Amino acid sequence: MGVVLRGAAPLFVHRRPVTPSSRLLCTLSSIPSPTSSQSKEVCNKESDEFLQWLRQKSGTEISSVLSVGSSVFGRSLLASKPIKAGDCILKVPFSVHISMDKLPLEMIPLISNEVDPESIATVALLAEQKLGQKSDWAPYINCLPCLSEMHNSIFWSKEELEMIRPSYLYTETIECKKRLEKDFLTLKPAMENFRDMFGNVQLEDFLHAHALVSSRAWETNNGVAMIPFADFLNHDSSSRSLLEINVKQQRDEVVADRNYDVGDEVFIRYGKYSNSILLLSFGFTLPLNYYDEVRIWMDIPLDDPLYAEKRQLLRDHPLRKPTINTPKEIEGSFLIKQLKISKGKILGIPMALRAFARVLSATSVIELEEMASEAAQKDGRLARRPLKNRQREMQAHLILFNHLDQMIQIHDAALKDLENMDVPQSSKTFSIRREMAKDILRGELRVLHSAQGWLASYCKV
Repeated sequence: MGVVLRGAAPLFVHRRPVTPSSRLLCTLSSIPSPTSSQSKEVCNKESDEFLQWLRQKSGTEISSVLSVGSSVFGRSLLASKPIKAGDCILKVPFSVHISMDKLPLEMIPLISNEVDPESIATVALLAEQKLGQKSDWAPYINCLPCLSEMHNSIFWSKEELEMIRPSYLYTETIECKKRLEKDFLTLKPAMENFRDMFGNVQLEDFLHAHALVSSRAWETNNGVAMIPFADFLNHDSSSRSLLEINVKQQRDEVVADRNYDVGDEVFIRYGKYSNSILLLSFGFTLPLNYYDEVRIWMDIPLDDPLYAEKRQLLRDHPLRKPTINTPKEIEGSFLIKQLKISKGKILGIPMALRAFARVLSATSVIELEEMASEAAQKDGRLARRPLKNRQREMQAHLILFNHLDQMIQIHDAALKDLENMDVPQSSKTFSIRREMAKDILRGELRVLHSAQGWLASYCKV
């Protein structure tokens, strides 16, 4: 957890619990903007009740310069007075958090340590939801979006998920849903032991509550917690404002990173997230996201005459420094980011991916032995330097070029299908999600073209 010091009070930067992103002109916020005068009145009434409740519950002024309003992103926080960069614009006491410390002490031992922290926070939210208007957090919970208003990819139908099949988000969404179903089954006995508190919670209830947590909660010094009012701040990846913990004052704070005029929407940054992460965990995408990335899989062909030798070499010598993800890396999973130049170096194509291609290009045991010997003389990692045989070095990178070219063709075809797809005018949800799918595929295409362009230059294709 990053540390920021301001004055004498220790401050810790909150991290959104996602795996875990500018939001300008985003495809959708998780809370849709009111579309009628009646819905605006309901929204305003909920907001007024919420702010009144928050002042009473916290016993202090949360913000004297922010007001709840709506923008193209949905419910938002707007500047009600001029704001200058460096102003502390929001102060939310820890006492208004929704987190696991709100659960009965008798229940804590029944919750498995194998469960994701977000899922534990989900249980706390479910308990408050069951109380309805009797909950101390009812005015806040009333402001949260209902299931039909959320577009996290775990809620997409099979037909909708097919739109993003070329993206690794397709697989990640399926795996995420499986993990959540497992968490639900693990937590269900504990909730059933407190049926008066939870009622008969179904999987759909759990998934909805979990999506609210994943899209609105932060990691705090008391675990994952929902922080009322702070979660109305929308995301702008160019913002330098983060939610911070002021331990001395026992509150969360946000400091403005820029000047705002009255009526301007105020933003923070959730994190440096790709569209895939934004859609999976937050339920929106960006048409142009600097942090987009592509995960690719490459493995040694089964018909490679040196298949066994290459597999053994990869087991004996890592492609990069060992981490908890080493098993996946050995299986050939690599993350490509938008290429950029830093201190004269090209960043974006992982060195491990280029090293893997060099191993793939080897046609003799002698070449593999030379790679092993060089790795042993350095830090143990394979093929970190260009191969001495220039022709073999070009061949290795042409392998990558051709692999990316195949991915580009698949993404292009999928995008054309989306463009030509007939969508019933009555299917507003499907139309929204189709635009999100386009954002996902276009973002990945930009990354793939960027990487392929560099490879073409390197190989002089």
